[in-house]
Amino acid sequence: MTEHIKIENRDHVLTLTFARPDKKNALTNAMYGTLADAILGAETDPAVRAIVLRGEGDMYTAGNDVGEFAMMATGQFRGERHVSRFIDSIARSTKPMVAAVQGRAVGIGTTMLLHCDFVVLAENALLSTPFVGLALVPEAASSLLLPLRIGYVRAYEMFALGETLDARTALGIGIANRVVALDKLHAEAASIAARLARQPAGSLAATKRLMRNAETLLAQMAAESSIFAERLTTPEAREAFTAFAEKRQADFMKLAS
Repeated sequence: MTEHIKIENRDHVLTLTFARPDKKNALTNAMYGTLADAILGAETDPAVRAIVLRGEGDMYTAGNDVGEFAMMATGQFRGERHVSRFIDSIARSTKPMVAAVQGRAVGIGTTMLLHCDFVVLAENALLSTPFVGLALVPEAASSLLLPLRIGYVRAYEMFALGETLDARTALGIGIANRVVALDKLHAEAASIAARLARQPAGSLAATKRLMRNAETLLAQMAAESSIFAERLTTPEAREAFTAFAEKRQADFMKLAS
């Protein structure tokens, strides 16, 4: 394990586990760096024929570590933001990617699922994209992919109001492939990954390239990232993160004037 990411490479399947359950698997800059390195490494490793993303404990991930976001909003964060490398790696990856989701998948926890080729949800899964509530904008090309997947009005509701999708709804509108009992989640994801690993790797990669235009996704990510960075420095973002730290409701109306 490195930087709260467990890495297991067995039987041609690379399993990456978010392993920070005491912090609801909130993803730090260091964790993003480890994930990006592993996924980029898998791309050129013929022994890896499928990738599984999963979370330890009772939650897939609470999304970005809000403490680090707050540091960015106040200009205290220094160094490379590895989240950009992570979302770039999942957009470019040609290896079959399987997600196993239990409990909450918040923010990037949901948007990364749009880059996975097979999504298995536990019955208790809850998906949400509360970017606007934090005075930010969607990322990981989700402003393009989510409306394409579920339609504009549903996507707008998830983004603008932070509405949550339960597992059955997510399955019904096409975000997930299947819903299983919680105690069968990881076995199901591992079984699917094993099946994919036995398929012709070259054919799978070519099929994925035909189905997903990586350059289009990367262009959308660049546009989102630019606006996201701007939004982090706004008074609205400072209010959002201050309110989060103080455990109170953000008051954006007081900024209107």
